[in-house]
Amino acid sequence: MTLATEARQFLRSTRHGILSTHSSKFAGYPFGSVTPFVLDSDCQPIILISSIAEHTKNIVVNPKVSLLIFAEGTDLQANARLTLIGEAAQIDKSDADLRARYLRYLPQTVSYFEMHDFAFYRITIHHARYIAGFGKMGWADGSEIAIANNTIAALENGMLQHMNADHMYSMMAYCQHFYNVKPQSVELIGVDIDGFDIRAIIDKGTTNTLRFNFETPISDAQSARAAFVAMSKISGKSKHV
Repeated sequence: MTLATEARQFLRSTRHGILSTHSSKFAGYPFGSVTPFVLDSDCQPIILISSIAEHTKNIVVNPKVSLLIFAEGTDLQANARLTLIGEAAQIDKSDADLRARYLRYLPQTVSYFEMHDFAFYRITIHHARYIAGFGKMGWADGSEIAIANNTIAALENGMLQHMNADHMYSMMAYCQHFYNVKPQSVELIGVDIDGFDIRAIIDKGTTNTLRFNFETPISDAQSARAAFVAMSKISGKSKHV
């Protein structure tokens, strides 16, 4: 696995980071803020931000930003982290597919869509610096992180409907085999070329979003089906997907 592929998989595993913008109020100083995000089908971060927020005002003046993503833990310097460098630009908040994808991952933000001062911004990744751990680090081009596949994007909704309607027990088996958790219920919320995400309700109503990586990237319906079948066999559920 290349460092860029590992960085992309790491990016897909999280939903929040620290956004740094150029301060418009205090020229020359960086401004950091905690920002949730969802990745679009091309693996570009999408943020939903208010026009009155300081970071939004900064982006309007200077769209060059960085987004720091890190694994939580007691020793942050020993854990993986990824810094994305790119440009943020406002996009259409009424895009139905993007809105649906955003809300599947961050359902608690639904009220923000009714507020006129909130808008979608896409961060186009130009460069990335990934530190996987001690002695394992490097730079990657944005094109190695944000990889487009229009075929999988077009198939995503159909795959979600099919898996959630017909293969709930297989997805429960994935959770138990790969994460050693036995969920009360599961929902497939996203599929991309590298893997998929399941929202699992576990003991006492705790909700976790679990990331599953395919062994090799998928490119079409046939390879997607083969990848799910392979994972079902590994996790002990060999029924047809």
